[in-house]
Amino acid sequence: MKNIAKGIVVLGMLAATGAASMSWEQRFAGELRTAGLLKRPLGLGAREKLGQTSSAVALGGLRTLVATFLNLRAYDYFETRKWHDLAETYDIIVELAPNTRYYRENGSWHLAYNAAADYQQDSRLPALRRREAWKEAIIRGREFLEAGIRNNPDDWHLWADLGHLLEDPQKIPDHAAATEAFRSAWETGKAPLFVRRFYFYSLARITGRQSEALALGRELFRDPHNRLPTLLAVLFALETRAGTAEPPLDLARRLFGDKKAAYPVMSLYWHRNAEQLPMDGVADLLRQLEARLGIPAARSVFTSHGPTPLDAFPPPR
Repeated sequence: MKNIAKGIVVLGMLAATGAASMSWEQRFAGELRTAGLLKRPLGLGAREKLGQTSSAVALGGLRTLVATFLNLRAYDYFETRKWHDLAETYDIIVELAPNTRYYRENGSWHLAYNAAADYQQDSRLPALRRREAWKEAIIRGREFLEAGIRNNPDDWHLWADLGHLLEDPQKIPDHAAATEAFRSAWETGKAPLFVRRFYFYSLARITGRQSEALALGRELFRDPHNRLPTLLAVLFALETRAGTAEPPLDLARRLFGDKKAAYPVMSLYWHRNAEQLPMDGVADLLRQLEARLGIPAARSVFTSHGPTPLDAFPPPR
């Protein structure tokens, strides 16, 4: 009996030691993963989808290699328009390589743009099903980017990609969320200047935040590198909404340099109303410019069958 008791005590000590060791190892592994020095283990679902051989390779540390081959398989699914298989494949790819931006961007693009467009045009589906499939693909593409951002919060590219998707008038626009995405991209401290301009455009679309947008637009305007057509047009509309004391032609001259330069830019901007950019004072300015520049009614930007705005000027004599 004494020997049995001793054995039980020894086994208990070993079990306690093993449990303590396992707990310490798990904590240490968790700290390494938090620091980005160790990849998290594959989920059970991903291992099942990979199959025994590929799963063993991935667990053996060759995840990037497996992700590369799966990306080639996903391209085949793209060519054959097997969108469900493509989505599942990219689910595995991003689990294998969670910090590789390319896979997040590619998966999102295929779903939110390619799959969504294909569903929208698929005449074999009933209209309601086409609409639902289109919507689901866009949402899935958005989720790909959002999950990528959670894994890589300092990657400005992913934030900007999300902003562009949320601003797209052909998708499911969410201007408030797009504004936050562009702001977050800029605040990484790594994004180029154009990202701040996109933040400005997005901000200008939101009712109640135009004053904030105007202040930012004026700041951006002070840098000559920002004086691009869209920024100038949006700034004109915001200045008009704010009740600037300048007459429209004077404001246009200050922003664009002269009225002849303002006309083609503002004409093109007028035709972008689907993008929900501010249009305050734009029609009035265009009418005044057409009168000053002698553009006949048949060639007006307001005629349904008129020429493109850049062709509105008569050829030089």
